[in-house]
Amino acid sequence: MESTLQIMPVQRTSSMNFGEYAEEAVIVEEQPTKQKRPLFIEANTIEASLEHLRNECIIPVFAKDNEATLSHVAFIEAVQDATNTFFNGEQIELPDIRVSHVIKGRIPEAIHKPANQLLESDKTIYYERCAFVIEIPTIYETVHGNRLTLTIGGVRAYNHTNLYSKKGAERFKVFIGFTCKVCTNLCVSTDGYLSCLEVTNTRDLYQAVLEMFHKYDAAKHIHLMQTLGNTSMTEHQFCQLLGRMRLYQSLPQGYQKDIPKMLLTDTQVNNVAKAYINDENFGSLGNDLSMWKFYNLLTGANKSSYIDSFLDRAYNATELATGICSALHGDNKYQWFLS
Repeated sequence: MESTLQIMPVQRTSSMNFGEYAEEAVIVEEQPTKQKRPLFIEANTIEASLEHLRNECIIPVFAKDNEATLSHVAFIEAVQDATNTFFNGEQIELPDIRVSHVIKGRIPEAIHKPANQLLESDKTIYYERCAFVIEIPTIYETVHGNRLTLTIGGVRAYNHTNLYSKKGAERFKVFIGFTCKVCTNLCVSTDGYLSCLEVTNTRDLYQAVLEMFHKYDAAKHIHLMQTLGNTSMTEHQFCQLLGRMRLYQSLPQGYQKDIPKMLLTDTQVNNVAKAYINDENFGSLGNDLSMWKFYNLLTGANKSSYIDSFLDRAYNATELATGICSALHGDNKYQWFLS
C-alpha cells in the first residue's frame, strides 16, 4: 500500500508520521529561540522584532472612516497562534521578521518643526511591507543531501489594500512549506500557499491558516522535491533555457499568454547564471545540472525580490522547475523553454 505523509495536530510525541519520506523528529524541551541564520529574503529589507513593531510603529487606518487596519503584529501573532495550536508538542522557533518601505510621519505637536530639528519622540513610522518565517526544526527531511525543515510564514503589503476607502477586507499571503537549511531557500507548493487571503479580523485569519495546514500534503511536497533530483539537463540545455528565460520578459503580451508564466526578472535570471558557475552548493559548471539544483538556483535568485512579490515568485519557481523537469521527459507544456 502506498504510504502518504499527512501533517495532523499532535500531542506531545517523539515523532511525526512521515512514512517513508521522513526521519524521526527529536523533541527538544526548550523555550522558543530565534537563531542567527542566513537571510530568507534580501532585497532592500531590514530585520525587525515584534517589540519594535508593537511599541515603536503606528498602525495605518482606512482614510474614509478612520478604522484601524490589522497590524503586522496582529498578523504575525495570529499565524503564531495557529502554528502553536496545530503543531502542539513540536519545537517552534520565534519568527524571523523582515520589513521594508518605511513610511515616515510626525506627531501634531511637531508639524511646524524643520526636519533637522525633529526629535525621535516627534517622529512616527510604519512599514508598508512585512515578511516573516517561523521554522519548526523538529519536523524535517533530507532531500539529496540537503536538510529541509518545515516552515510557516507570510507576507503583508499595505500597497495591496486600498487604504483610501472605508474599512474592508485586507489582503495577506501565507504559506507552509520547507526551508533548505544550507541556504534558507524557501520551497513553496500549491496546497501550501494562499496567495490572496482576504479577511477583516484576526479570528478569520487564524481559521484560514489552520485550514491551510489541514490541506497541506507534506508527503507529496517532499516527494516532488525528491523526484527533481532524478532528472538532469546538459549544460547546453541549461544555456538554451537561460536564453529563453531572458527572451520571455521581452515577448509581446499576446505571445506570453501561450507560454507558462515565468516571474523572475532579467536580473534574477542573470543571478541564476552566476550561481550556476559560483554557488558552492548548487553550481554545476561543466557538468549536467540536476533539476533539484536548478530549483535551488531559482529560489536563491528569488531572495532579491521585494517583499510584495517574494512568495508569488517562490511558488512560480516550483512550477517552473517541475514544468521544465516534465518537459525533459517529453511533456509539451514547458517545451518552449527548451526548444
